[in-house]
Amino acid sequence: MTTRRTDHMAAAVSTFAQALETAAGAAALSPSSHNCQPWGLGRATSTTARRSAADLTGADADEYLVLALDRERELTALAAHAVEMEVSCGVYWRILLRTLAAQGWTTAAVRVLDGDADPGAAGLPGGGRPFGAGWPTAWTPLCVVALRPGPLSGERPADLHESALARRTHRGPYGREPVAPGLLRDLEEPATPGATAHPVHLRHLTERRDLRAFAAFVARHAGRDFGHRAAWRETHSFVRRDTADATARGDGFTLEQLFGPMSRPRRAAMRLALAPTTMHLLGKVGYHRVLAAGLADVVRRTPAVVTMGFAGQAPTRAEQLEGGARLADYWWRATRHGLSLHPISIVLQHDDLRGRLERELSLPGRTFFVSRVGVAGSPAPRSHRRADAAVHVSF
Repeated sequence: MTTRRTDHMAAAVSTFAQALETAAGAAALSPSSHNCQPWGLGRATSTTARRSAADLTGADADEYLVLALDRERELTALAAHAVEMEVSCGVYWRILLRTLAAQGWTTAAVRVLDGDADPGAAGLPGGGRPFGAGWPTAWTPLCVVALRPGPLSGERPADLHESALARRTHRGPYGREPVAPGLLRDLEEPATPGATAHPVHLRHLTERRDLRAFAAFVARHAGRDFGHRAAWRETHSFVRRDTADATARGDGFTLEQLFGPMSRPRRAAMRLALAPTTMHLLGKVGYHRVLAAGLADVVRRTPAVVTMGFAGQAPTRAEQLEGGARLADYWWRATRHGLSLHPISIVLQHDDLRGRLERELSLPGRTFFVSRVGVAGSPAPRSHRRADAAVHVSF
């Protein structure tokens, strides 16, 4: 398979290796549940891998990339985590492809590898070692893209990286001032109107009665996750002792990222209180309800909440990746406007609670994302990244 490159585009297009390094650097800053960073990225370079990718996409292209779910990094304690993991991968994928397009690498074809596809086909789960011996055994391939040199998208790679770097999950207090309705309408518009086959339902809660209802729901039900032994044990495994520990591990979050600055004695007390064994014992006297009430109080003082949902209750892999792409665009644009987000995933991770939330707030479809939106009063710490977050595997 030969690599084609038209001369009139050559000056405007980076070499693919350079473009991929830039794009992967921005995409590695993507948000993910528990900051677990469950994605993997492969570049087809061998004859076998390129042939498989060409067959899957139906395109004879210059380059092929494969998005994967790294099963060694995924969350598994709750069934809802399966959706969260693929949405997280979709966020990463969207930022990667936008940054490649900004450098003149255009998507020629995409193939989502649905789990119910032919198990004997190359590169699909169940078909042996996908894409040959160089493919990591712990990776489940999710999507293949064929890329060719093309016109620049009009975005600046530096702007995309700057916004990815500035993006924060800010769990602290937000200003009480309402977010301007015009700004919310701008955030509701997709980045590429009409370009998706899988629309995402997006709604902002700004009326006081809706915000009060959501805060009351959090107060009543958010304690479920704190009291769920398997779920809390998994969550606690991502709580890092201090900044040095988080830096060394490159994932998870510190107590300061969860609760704000604190003294050394309070940090030690919180570490003890949040330990799974202690949490189980304290749960018998209602400690999980105290934590839920604290979260509800923060929600109650938030000027806006955003919800996103799939059209149906059983989203396909393509819909989940598209949901991640919509979330990536929203968060990127919100960051450019000086807004912060704080996902309240705890009310979506149990199907009965999610269904109840959808009914009480009249949310259409299957809600997959709920977050506070507002202007944070102080900067939030940057999430840590593992040492290999911006690298890819050639196979």
